[in-house]
Amino acid sequence: MTERHLVRIDSPIGRIEIIADGSAITALSIEHDGTLLHDGEPEHSDAVLERAKTQLAEYFDGVRTEFDLPVHLEGTEFQRAVWERLRRLRHGDATSYGALAAAVGKPGSARAIGGAVGANPVPIIIGCHRVLASDGRITGYSGGEGVPTKLWLLGHEKIGFAA
Repeated sequence: MTERHLVRIDSPIGRIEIIADGSAITALSIEHDGTLLHDGEPEHSDAVLERAKTQLAEYFDGVRTEFDLPVHLEGTEFQRAVWERLRRLRHGDATSYGALAAAVGKPGSARAIGGAVGANPVPIIIGCHRVLASDGRITGYSGGEGVPTKLWLLGHEKIGFAA
């Protein structure tokens, strides 16, 4: 069985839970309705999680614009391709579901792209909040409290969007 480490931090968008396997981050979740998936489990940190805590605090303080953390992503080949493209987006950049579909060689698959974006296991570290509709609208967000969380993240990075 894979070793699992877990820490929680407070943030402007609610508590965040980060999980690592001893060498890389494997999951990040944002509090929803006051709860986190593993609230009943004790924290057990490691060096990777300590780096993640520091870098996330710096991000929320506005002094870090990119993450330098190892991540281990479990998903389908399609999902991993989408997440890899998302990793290339920089702080303050945005893309659309359609542009992301074209970038992974699947034009016309914006709906499937949306599913892959929503399944991102490490939001914020891999900036899935940076994906908007082709007309710049916010169509949803699976992390934290949903659209309000996405609005905060977009505002934090000064990413414009359509109302």
